[in-house]
Amino acid sequence: MTDAQPVALADIAALSWGPPDGRLVLCLHGFPDSAWGWRALAPLLAERGMRVVAPFSRGYAPTGPVADGDYHIGALMADALTVHRELGSPPDAVLIGHDWGAMTTAALAAHPDSPFREYVTMAVPPLGAMSRSRGSIGRQLQLVPRQLRNSWYIFFFQLPWLPERLLPRIIPRLWRDWGPPGYPTEAELNDALAALPSLAHRKAAVGYYRALVRFSRPAPRYAELNRWRFAVPRVPVLHLQGALDGAIRAGYADPVAAVLPPGSQVLTLPSVGHFLQIEQPGTVAEAILGYLDAR
Repeated sequence: MTDAQPVALADIAALSWGPPDGRLVLCLHGFPDSAWGWRALAPLLAERGMRVVAPFSRGYAPTGPVADGDYHIGALMADALTVHRELGSPPDAVLIGHDWGAMTTAALAAHPDSPFREYVTMAVPPLGAMSRSRGSIGRQLQLVPRQLRNSWYIFFFQLPWLPERLLPRIIPRLWRDWGPPGYPTEAELNDALAALPSLAHRKAAVGYYRALVRFSRPAPRYAELNRWRFAVPRVPVLHLQGALDGAIRAGYADPVAAVLPPGSQVLTLPSVGHFLQIEQPGTVAEAILGYLDAR
């Protein structure tokens, strides 16, 4: 497997795999995770001649908490655009996002001036497409109660002070609940915990959820980007969902294909939980490469 190389981009730390002149594939991680969560998938893409770059998202070490304290999706979009620009603004770049990275990716796929050529989301379907494909009342009554139970941590994170202090205990529980039963996750869990080494880092990670749910405004420089956070993608998207995802019920992914642009694909992978790129990197790589080759 290709070893990861550290790279510094503006104020953002990242890992890189593959040849410097390869097609850029930018991989955005989610919660609770870090750039190291791509260590199994990235070499499989690098073997195809791609340059895979995985930033540590704002708030996560070694990038760390940001001076402006902004964790709206618009700020995450701005960071992805900064990394793309720092890497030469290639016009054929691929953007892959998992969890929060998926929300960022879908928002950029909706933005009319996004510079990326292809988009792949994992674990969290595009929010705008999901809101337009809820289906019948009967279907919602089947999905919503269980989803509310799965999403308890989002409501808990709205409390002041306490969540960031309990996060080292909460993350192992979420990691266990979100993956398939019995899957060995010790190394990856340790990486996720190591990316949030202090109270300031953990407050930043919780801040993503507070910025999403609360009636707060992003900094003016992120405002225009942030207004696309709930929009339906304008260009084709590949969405990958784990059938055993314990964070978001897989049933939410199936109908979004009907409202995504032509050329999009939605694939639900059996025996896979929330962390698709960690649990079955070979299957995920095959799906991504097949989609890119077909386009």
